[in-house]
Amino acid sequence: MNIKLLKSKIENDKTLVISGSKSESNRLLILQELFSSLTIDNVSDSDDVCAMQRALASTENVVDIHHAGTTMRFLTAYYSLCSTRELVLTGSSRMQERPIGILVEALRQLGADIEYDKKEGYPPLRIKGKIVEGGKVELPADVSSQYITALLLVGTKLKKGIELHLVGNITSRPYIEMTLQLLKQLGVESTFEGNIISVKPLVKVNTEQFTVESDWSSASYFYSFVALSPIGTTIKLKSYKQDSLQGDSYVNELYTTLGVETTYLADYTLELKKVRETAPVFKADLIETPDLAQTIAVTCFGLGIKCEMTGLHTLKIKETDRLVALQNELTKLGGKVEITDESMVIYPTEGMNEGVEISTYQDHRMAMAFAPLVLKGDIEISEAEVVTKSFINYWDCLAQIGVNMAKK
Repeated sequence: MNIKLLKSKIENDKTLVISGSKSESNRLLILQELFSSLTIDNVSDSDDVCAMQRALASTENVVDIHHAGTTMRFLTAYYSLCSTRELVLTGSSRMQERPIGILVEALRQLGADIEYDKKEGYPPLRIKGKIVEGGKVELPADVSSQYITALLLVGTKLKKGIELHLVGNITSRPYIEMTLQLLKQLGVESTFEGNIISVKPLVKVNTEQFTVESDWSSASYFYSFVALSPIGTTIKLKSYKQDSLQGDSYVNELYTTLGVETTYLADYTLELKKVRETAPVFKADLIETPDLAQTIAVTCFGLGIKCEMTGLHTLKIKETDRLVALQNELTKLGGKVEITDESMVIYPTEGMNEGVEISTYQDHRMAMAFAPLVLKGDIEISEAEVVTKSFINYWDCLAQIGVNMAKK
């Protein structure tokens, strides 16, 4: 399904309720499987979280998680070290192109029995589950933080816990911190000193009820809408905490450069307001928040300002190679973009080629990040249903703020 977005002006001061964080939800679902007394409120309704729930409920010999990368990584660790099942863990064709060898090798260090069913280093995985004692394991620090989180979550159930020795510079640290904070709330003892993270087995559950905060990555698209709107435009979002565990909450600081001010109101309501014109150049190192890169890139293009971003090396192994995808689609729109393996520069341009069809590459963030350009002109989003991976009612939310659209 394609959606044609017709040039619009958003309605001022609308309030949107955003679903729970995908990242928090999937972490808590694994913990709930390990410690059955836990209850979780405001669980994300995204495809990735639904894939996790279906997989955990499945008794089949083949578990297919489709496009859900977080689910693949977390379940690889869970089924390998905290279960006695034998199964094949597989996913979509794109999932079978996403490397998982580093996590598999780390799990093998702990005694896991995992074989590759097709290509070495990639899903599908043939897993013979076993209960292991845990202990020390070494892995590169500059890989997906989901590998690290997968190990930390299962470490809570292992007799010796787990001690991770991370080699090199740590990527996406806020996601690791989120995991450790959730474990702390649960009652888990942990340390994070230098490049060594230690998690002890959980002795006593302190907290049995968790409420998932709304997703900050989803909020980022509305920061983009406000940034591309006239001064004085506001949007309100629920439900967000000022002391958020989510690394992508840093979007509130990043967008101050792009003219957007964030205010925390009562009842966990967030107010976004365009208060000033944008600086002529935006610069940021997104090594800790790479999921914000697409949103920021499109915002800067729409504003006609120079954008320099670094710390983007993990974007190449996401749902698609996001650096190449951004370059392709922004170029269609009239942009000038340069990329390396870990950086991107977007040069100022005037105007935008209208009526362009944006390819989404089976990547939910491509669809959502480009949508705010409807404020600059007509734009078409291909395979628009891909947004359900993380934000199932995204297009409904856009309709609520006044975006005109037609399905094709």
